[in-house]
Formats: sequence, structure tokens, C-alpha cells
Amino acid sequence: MTNNDILKKLRVALMLRDDQIVEILELVDFRITKSELGAFFRAEDHENYMECGDQVLRNFLNGLVIHLRGTKENPKNPNDVLAKHKAEIPKKDSTKERPEFKASAKDAEKGRGDKAPSKSGPAAKKPFKKNNTKTAPKVQVVEKVIYKNGKNKK
Repeated sequence: MTNNDILKKLRVALMLRDDQIVEILELVDFRITKSELGAFFRAEDHENYMECGDQVLRNFLNGLVIHLRGTKENPKNPNDVLAKHKAEIPKKDSTKERPEFKASAKDAEKGRGDKAPSKSGPAAKKPFKKNNTKTAPKVQVVEKVIYKNGKNKK
């Protein structure tokens, strides 16, 4: 497992944003920008991908200890810190009206979902009727076969 994988898993597990990771690294006097940090989280085949070095990961872990536990003079409860992180994450509102993509219809009235299209408009079509007068005789493709399973039935 690479340092990048470890950093990604910690970021997801602790629900940290980039700015929070920058703050954690500043606790141990390690300065890094958001763009440098973003390079660690890119796909490996991306042109701006950068391997996370041991020094960055070591400083992040040391800063994370201080962030969660606090210092000797000012101790913290790690569960409180994690609960605060969860509270900062915006909740997804499932009742919010979301615009949906709808393809534009050729007839504006036809594309409305709340009403059925009118029958009198220029785009109204006549219903299709089957013409039963010209039915072709059914052609049997497979012959009827009598199967003999070895027993004479009387």
C-alpha cells in the first residue's frame, strides 16, 4: 500500500476536507498548499499526479495525533473532534427539487408531463388500424413429426 493510498483512506475515514488537512499539517509546522495536496489525490495516470512522500505522511500523522488528542497542556476527546467533523459535513436534502434533464420534444405540448397531448394539434396522429382483409395464409415452416420412443402404443 502506497503513502497515497494511506492518505486517501485516512481522509475518507476521518471525513476531512483539503483545508482541514492543511490545518492539521500546520499544527506540526509543515506548510503545504491545497493544490499540492490535491496532487496526492489525483489518479495515477493524471499529468499532475504526485507521489506522497514519507515526510508528508509522517507529518500528517503527527499532526493528526495533535488534532484529535490535543496537546499535553490542552487535551481533547477524539470522539468530540470526530463528531464535530461529522456535523460540519452538509447533509444531502432529498426533498429539495432537483432539475432533471428532459429532452426537448418536437411539439411543445407533447413534451409536457402533466397533461396528455391534445388530439387536435398539428402533430396529432391518426390511430393505426390493422387491415384484416389481406391476411396471408400461414405457412408451416416445420413439418409435423411423429416421435417413436421405442414402444408400440395400441
